[in-house]
Amino acid sequence: MKQPLEVREVREFDRIVPRNAKNANLDGREGYAVLPEDTFRELEAFILDYTSVKDNADAVSFFCIQSQRSVGKTICVSHYVGLIQLKSGQQIQILPKIDFDVAAEDRTKAIFLRMLRSVKRLPAKMSGTAHLDVAHMTIYEIFIRLYVQAVGELLRKGLKSAYLRQEANLPFYKGKLVFSEHIKRNAAHQERFYVAFDEYHRNRAENRLIKSTLLKLQRVTGSAKTDQMICQQLGFFEDVEPSDNYHKDFSRIVLDRSTREYETLLEWSRVFLFDEGFTTFSGAHRARALLFPMEKLFEAYVAKHLKRVLDRTGWRVTAQDRGTYLFDDDPQRQLFALRPDIVLRSNDKRTIVLDTKWKRLVNQPRKNYGISQADMYQMYVYAKKYHAPEVWLLYPQTETLREPDDFNVAENRQGRLPSFRSKFNKAVDVTVRVFFVDVANIDASLTRLRSLLGISVRQEEAV
Repeated sequence: MKQPLEVREVREFDRIVPRNAKNANLDGREGYAVLPEDTFRELEAFILDYTSVKDNADAVSFFCIQSQRSVGKTICVSHYVGLIQLKSGQQIQILPKIDFDVAAEDRTKAIFLRMLRSVKRLPAKMSGTAHLDVAHMTIYEIFIRLYVQAVGELLRKGLKSAYLRQEANLPFYKGKLVFSEHIKRNAAHQERFYVAFDEYHRNRAENRLIKSTLLKLQRVTGSAKTDQMICQQLGFFEDVEPSDNYHKDFSRIVLDRSTREYETLLEWSRVFLFDEGFTTFSGAHRARALLFPMEKLFEAYVAKHLKRVLDRTGWRVTAQDRGTYLFDDDPQRQLFALRPDIVLRSNDKRTIVLDTKWKRLVNQPRKNYGISQADMYQMYVYAKKYHAPEVWLLYPQTETLREPDDFNVAENRQGRLPSFRSKFNKAVDVTVRVFFVDVANIDASLTRLRSLLGISVRQEEAV
């Protein structure tokens, strides 16, 4: 077990600067994160290595190296959160920028982990986080513990065995004679037989990969409790060999009804064994990155809780709706698929489109609150193609833009949220409305949205 590594905490949208005489006054200042000079240089090398790889197109939107007057070189992080472990072992933990009520304590990491529960590929569905001391654990350490807990659930159900093809030179006949090998090996040993046979055993590819993952996590964990749990679990894998070829064993995986509980574990084995995150980054720099796109996290978080809030309303909630195209006059040549984040449909054929945007708007009506033209064009296309006269843009709540009492655009100067209205033709009105989601109080916030949408809970079901 390694000694716990020093962790540097950074918030999304912070500007990272090196600690030197020029930047001494920035330590502790809002919006800045000050790192030791050597750590800053190593992070910069890590970024340059990733962004130099042609396939890392999305790395450009996450890493931004700039030069600021009177400060010097800065690194800005946005759109992705998670953890980067540099070659030296230094860990940089990037948490999302979340605004709380004035009286609320800083619960950023707990809220972030709650958002991660919406991701289907997480081990054990993140159900174990309530029992973890998340305030004193890095994100990577939390995922190690969750993986180990998920392995514990698998062991309680029992490791799966399979008929595995074996070849051996035996003193007795078993299975099928491998004639060419038998002649080669046993010309002078007529008492032996080189045979191939099937043996029911737990040494299958899935179990080998899980054992290899446990062995690796045992080397990198800084938690004595996690190390103890892994030692106990490895005892159940005594008759399973570690994988000697990860790629080959992953290609041998067979997932069916009997091995469904392996699926998420094996996805996370891939993450740990190959030091992958949920990004397309790749590079030669020996560092570990477990990074999550906040756009996807926010979308999944809202969709999951919106399904709960609308459970007793008769409305259907579809995330990442499919089957609608921008150009569809020719059924044989449908082009440019539309993928709105969330589509609500009622039994009376009413449709509402909602699109989530992880972007911090500003309370400046003259600048359209920071809403991009592209977002508005996208909403009008959704309204047209889905025959939805009402579409909504959902942004995270900020300190200056919070839940309104109403959506009267004439009261914007008093801090009300904007709505925008236009006509496609004389008969059709389209309204694009904006709502700010309080991610720290998601259910209450989306219940408020349900009220604004004019959706009510069925009385007979509510009882």
